[in-house]
Amino acid sequence: MTSVSVRSDELARALPGRSQRAGAAKTSRVRDLLALTERPDVISFAGGLPAPELFDLDGIRSSYDEVLRTRSVLQYSTSEGNRALREEVARRYSADGLPTSAADLIITTGSQQGLGLLATCLLDPGDTILVEEPCYLAALQTFALAGARVIGVPYAGEELDLEALERLAAEHAPKFFYTVPTFQNPTGRSHGVDARARIAASARRHGFRIIEDEPYRQLRYSGEPLPSLASFTPEHVLSLGSFSKVIAPGLRIGWIRTTKDLHPTVLIAKQAADLHTSTIDQAAAAHYLLSGRGEPALEVIRRAYGERRDAMLAALPAAMPSGTTWNSPDGGMFVWVRLPEGRNAAAALPDALARDVAFVPGAPFFAGPADERTLRLSFTTYEPDTIRTGLSRLGAAWGGAG
Repeated sequence: MTSVSVRSDELARALPGRSQRAGAAKTSRVRDLLALTERPDVISFAGGLPAPELFDLDGIRSSYDEVLRTRSVLQYSTSEGNRALREEVARRYSADGLPTSAADLIITTGSQQGLGLLATCLLDPGDTILVEEPCYLAALQTFALAGARVIGVPYAGEELDLEALERLAAEHAPKFFYTVPTFQNPTGRSHGVDARARIAASARRHGFRIIEDEPYRQLRYSGEPLPSLASFTPEHVLSLGSFSKVIAPGLRIGWIRTTKDLHPTVLIAKQAADLHTSTIDQAAAAHYLLSGRGEPALEVIRRAYGERRDAMLAALPAAMPSGTTWNSPDGGMFVWVRLPEGRNAAAALPDALARDVAFVPGAPFFAGPADERTLRLSFTTYEPDTIRTGLSRLGAAWGGAG
């Protein structure tokens, strides 16, 4: 027998390459940074990480113990998801003023999977979509993998430029507008009631859908609740939700609130993706919510995060260069910062890491030309004293940064 030796680089050249769509997706700067901030002495404002000490470990463990008393939670299940869980999510939507039934919902493996399923169902390569500018980075990755042409709708100060949305919708006939309308990632901004009504009116006028991504909706620390975009134009809006920020991200439980016309298509996409989300995790989440422990635990989270937000906002004036601006979000996990003229957030990051503090430069969150002066700070992971220490370190980093 003759042995043939082929060098690995020669074999790689002979094999088909990756798809154009895969090559178009950017790496996640946030995920890359998390790898750099694993040292225990680094105070990282980079990742949007819930505080692990606030997880209701006893309550969650008890729910798993209870559901594992029956073998059915170890079996295959329906693609739509656990009926009790869907009914509870539907009840919460209805209580917030958006009539919803369990039949409107499909449980997903985190809301990120929901976003991917909607991209699969709605987009063909080359289709145009609109996004907020800046935009949730993982959404940009998802849309790049789908082969979409992504156009950013800018903000005018703290408000979405609704005239630009109208103009771009008329010019490009987008398939949908993607928005995180409440405590947006990365900026913490929220669309007010009038803005939501005008976004909905634009969707009706120009015939595009809206993907309403709401992972932070329940993390409100001040201000009044805002209505869902779906309450203004239910036939145009697909809503995404998640328990990652209000119970624990390790559950990987999210959902899509579909429209009747798209529900069968999304269900087929879900079946093709993974058959169904973890049966055990769905059952435990349903049990936990129905046990009565969920709301008290969420109140503890809200109270702690509100204090942490206030600590960050109070410490920022001393920590940032003169002329820096930032917003004061009513909830969520993030503060959006813009450095003064001549500064570059990415250029300052090595100096910050050298002082054992991290943040995310804002540039990767832009679909179009980036604002290099921006950065995102997350306030949820640490207690107020640690936030103050981290911002003190950050203040020392600006001296050498251009």
